[in-house]
Amino acid sequence: MESLSPNIFVKDMNATIAFYNQFGFEKIMSVPETGNYDWAMLANGSVTVMFQTFNSLSNVLPEVSRKEGGSLLFYIKLKGIRAFHEKIKTHAKVVVELNKTFYGSTEFSIVDNNGYVLTFAEDEA
Repeated sequence: MESLSPNIFVKDMNATIAFYNQFGFEKIMSVPETGNYDWAMLANGSVTVMFQTFNSLSNVLPEVSRKEGGSLLFYIKLKGIRAFHEKIKTHAKVVVELNKTFYGSTEFSIVDNNGYVLTFAEDEA
């Protein structure tokens, strides 16, 4: 195995791209290249995530049938968590406030515009 690339299913690709752009993610590839996207790859630093519309696979892979969110959590490590928290806390629903965990990490969690939970973490000194 060489890599793992999450492909997250969403209803509205353009809204998803706009949501993630607020947090420094940039679109690096998409299908089609412009307009209403069926698939897009976004990146921020070394974190790369793919998003795809449910409709784009409904005939090819009907097993992908969930309508919103998922039973999973994306755990994203970063530097400068306190400044990042200040930047995004008014742009997303914060479901767990900035806190120090029992294992020493400083974390907070949000829900994105598709119902997915993102936890941001930093091992502060």
